[in-house]
Amino acid sequence: MNATTAATTPAGAPAATHGRLAHMPISMFSIVMGLAGTTIALEKAEHLWAWSVSPSAVMLALTALVFVAISLAYLAKFVLHRQHVIAEFNHPIRLSFFPTISIGMLLLAIASMSHHPGVSLYLWAVGSAVQLLFTLAILSNWMHHEKFQVQHSNPAWFIPIVGNILVPIAGVPLGYPEVSWFYFSIGLMMWTPLLAVLFNRFFFHPMIPSKLLPTLFILIAPPAVGFISWVKLHNGVVDDTARIFYYFALFITLLLIVQAKYFIKVSFALPWWAYTFPVAALTIATSVMLEKVGGSFFAMLFPLLLSVLVVLVSVVCVRTVIAMMRGEICVPE
Repeated sequence: MNATTAATTPAGAPAATHGRLAHMPISMFSIVMGLAGTTIALEKAEHLWAWSVSPSAVMLALTALVFVAISLAYLAKFVLHRQHVIAEFNHPIRLSFFPTISIGMLLLAIASMSHHPGVSLYLWAVGSAVQLLFTLAILSNWMHHEKFQVQHSNPAWFIPIVGNILVPIAGVPLGYPEVSWFYFSIGLMMWTPLLAVLFNRFFFHPMIPSKLLPTLFILIAPPAVGFISWVKLHNGVVDDTARIFYYFALFITLLLIVQAKYFIKVSFALPWWAYTFPVAALTIATSVMLEKVGGSFFAMLFPLLLSVLVVLVSVVCVRTVIAMMRGEICVPE
């Protein structure tokens, strides 16, 4: 019995489970990104407001468990349904989601630095190496192809780039500034032309499918993460360049807010997780502005963004669990 048949046959539970595994999307790892980003944002709040409790420690444990569970499930898919994994890697849109694996490791490294520095170093080293391999593989795929068209370009193309910009956030405190500059340079120099490509698509070609509309929020991530990394690389100084990163991320957020009428019409699906990490990145960036620059604006904006983030992640988590129980996830598209 092949995977397609298993996915559609009502013969029994094992067959149905077998089929869902075959159709488990690589984008499941974006769940880890959203949870890890929330963990880091909560840890920033604990530090700024001197909380006596540590919800970030609970979130870190939950995020690690989710990462391990998704990794084991996708490894099983690779072993049992390798042709489906290869098909995803050759897919013009799903290809960009493979670095969510390494990004998940890098975010866990950042989140665990204060709790488990030894584990953090290991996660950072492995995550950085895997991120570089994915970046080289995906860029090579983009350069030597016969299948990519303008309509395939979408904000998920930033995912392989964002992973590189993340590296300095843990790399500098762990004592690897030059390695951090290497990755940051890759991310920064590749983000700029990709941004131009995407705006060309938005302005002069049909809009992306409604199901993928949440991925527009990924536009927030590169400048927001870039701001945090730039500050790390400059010993905690918020200079003019850092402000350019931050305020561009804030502008993109405002641009998306005024388009809210399009997002509220989108039915729930896994791409909803694309809302979470970018909002977390902006929340964390705002906490840095509050800590380094101060002022009433950031003092009001940070708790607002943190509240939105916690509510958003909670809603998406609940909707995801409900969808899984209904068998609406890990099905053929």
